[in-house]
Amino acid sequence: MSKPIKAVNAYRPRIAQGNTVQKAEFIRFVSRATTLLEGTVGNVLTETRDQIIAFCRMGRAVKLDGLGIFTPGVDIDGLLSINFRPDPALGSGMNIPGTFTGTILNREHIGMTLAQFVQMWNDRHPEEPITFLEN
Repeated sequence: MSKPIKAVNAYRPRIAQGNTVQKAEFIRFVSRATTLLEGTVGNVLTETRDQIIAFCRMGRAVKLDGLGIFTPGVDIDGLLSINFRPDPALGSGMNIPGTFTGTILNREHIGMTLAQFVQMWNDRHPEEPITFLEN
């Protein structure tokens, strides 16, 4: 017997990831959009990273409007980290109707319920049915 998450993972909508944009390509595009030299853009990115680390090492969060907030953290073993919470503008920018040009896999399943995913799984995999356990 399989668990419901197996059906969700098999049939949920997801984005087909294209090639990851590397630093050099990102710098080229920012340079073209701003008229700043590529070297300047690269230096600003590197310095931004270094200053985020420096402020977080002081125990201070760094909020960059339009980008997000970087917050220092520590785990139970004392390992320091930086947590990132994106600015809501990033999500809003992604959801402007008609602007997404990527590919959504299983697009036809957008809005389906867990019960519908399970039913689809059970129809396609009768040898490995999913049932909900009663509490």
